[in-house]
Amino acid sequence: MTVEQPGRDPLARRLPAAPGAPFPPVPRTATVVGGGIAGLAAAFGLAERGVRVRLIEPAAELGGRVRSWKVESESGAVTMSRGFHAFFRQYYNLRALLSRAGDPHELLVPVDDYPVLSSNGDRDSFAAIPRTPPWNFISFVARSRTFSLAGLSRVDLDAALSLLDVDFPRTFRDHDGVSAAEFLDRLRFPDRARHLALEVFARSFFADPREFSAGELIAMFHSYFLGSAEGLLFDVPRDDFDRTLWGPLGAALERLGVERITAEVQRVECESGDVDAAANRAAAGTDGEGSPFADPARREWRVVLDDGSRLAADGVVLAAGPAATPRIVAASPDLGDSVWRRRMSDVRLAPPFAVWRIWTDAPVEAARPAFLGTAGFGPLDNVTVLERYEEGARRWAEAHDGSVLELHAYALDGTNGAVGADGVDREALRSALREELGRVYPETRRLSIVHEELLVERDCALVGTEPWDERPEVTTPESTVKLAGDWVRSALPIALMERAATTGWTAANELLREWGVAGHDLWSVPTRARHDWPGAARRIKRKLRRGTRS
Repeated sequence: MTVEQPGRDPLARRLPAAPGAPFPPVPRTATVVGGGIAGLAAAFGLAERGVRVRLIEPAAELGGRVRSWKVESESGAVTMSRGFHAFFRQYYNLRALLSRAGDPHELLVPVDDYPVLSSNGDRDSFAAIPRTPPWNFISFVARSRTFSLAGLSRVDLDAALSLLDVDFPRTFRDHDGVSAAEFLDRLRFPDRARHLALEVFARSFFADPREFSAGELIAMFHSYFLGSAEGLLFDVPRDDFDRTLWGPLGAALERLGVERITAEVQRVECESGDVDAAANRAAAGTDGEGSPFADPARREWRVVLDDGSRLAADGVVLAAGPAATPRIVAASPDLGDSVWRRRMSDVRLAPPFAVWRIWTDAPVEAARPAFLGTAGFGPLDNVTVLERYEEGARRWAEAHDGSVLELHAYALDGTNGAVGADGVDREALRSALREELGRVYPETRRLSIVHEELLVERDCALVGTEPWDERPEVTTPESTVKLAGDWVRSALPIALMERAATTGWTAANELLREWGVAGHDLWSVPTRARHDWPGAARRIKRKLRRGTRS
């Protein structure tokens, strides 16, 4: 049977689902906690196989940390969100989810370029770079002013080759205990190139590179650059997230019979009479701490909502995010064993981040790109001009002869003066962002703000330097309870929205497998180096070293 590739990369890796029946032989119910990308993927994965699904989300809108919502302004209702998100073309499993709402090519529009600007004047562009590795990297280095011959001569070859000679998940394990900053130090890349090209990637995880995992940085570099032939450019939704993506996906779920509940989950209980969790494990015949149950049908669950109501389920997917999911687990003593519960309690959050959306009384210059990454501009990490692609923002900008701008500030801490002992000093942050925006786009200094929305959150996971094998994964000690989210460990070199979608589909597949039902095929960028020459270069270097010693 011919399998259609999800993109243009012939080396994209297909991950076939376990075989099984088309539908459960007996009726099954599942509760998905969280209506973000991970929860939506899990809900579709289960409902499309005939499982009765309840989807619980406390917000009125779907999308989780990628949702959007209406706010009132002096000129009427406008849209706010938690910030710009790039839908890269190697996000195969996310795009499979979006296909349930319509053709992704119609839902999304391409961004022509993704320039990155440094405060020292360096500027890099990805628009005319070939898609296929290694020519994309060679072309980027040749074109970029941040890579000089003198600077390249000081690059550590062994460290640089580790960006190319990868094999996941081994590469994750190889860099246990190493931070992204430490790895970048080992590379000895020219400082200008490091800050402009690589460190910007690390900050997209809302993390300081000194605390962010080197293995994750390498995986990101592989997925977006050296491991994939899809290219580094990306697409964005035609309009706000809810109108374009999550609203239509919610309607599709409703057609599948999924029940959507707006509530907050307090805890998950095991419905096993007077038998406690440990006794139930013994009765089920486990072979040690953390082992799956011999008969998954023995465990029935009650998901307890904030109003005290209890919802019965044969299976549960916890996809409530890195802040809420550990809280739910901590309040649910029936879940898991001591080792797993400790790992869940060890999940850390990244520093706060801010999204400042402003509506101005005049437009920015027509040449300004839709999205600009920045380095060295205080707390400012990027600037988005929303009317360049979002239809609602375009209508507002045309009606009011203005612009809708969005400024991001990641990994806020005391070093940039934006965070004090009590949290984020919003006035100081506004002042700093406005000043840096004027340095990036000088014409904005004379623009007035007619409306603004400032959002400060701290609910993204910090993927730190702890051992990769100790991070929570999709499976849990409970055979019918699964985790999903962008913070959940995956053996694939994926991140952010793609990891959320992939772990959501995987959680559904794992529950379906427990019930003898066929799952859904998944796709990934190649999990190993595309070429053999990195390993050959290492072998040649070792031979040269031996010859020198002899």
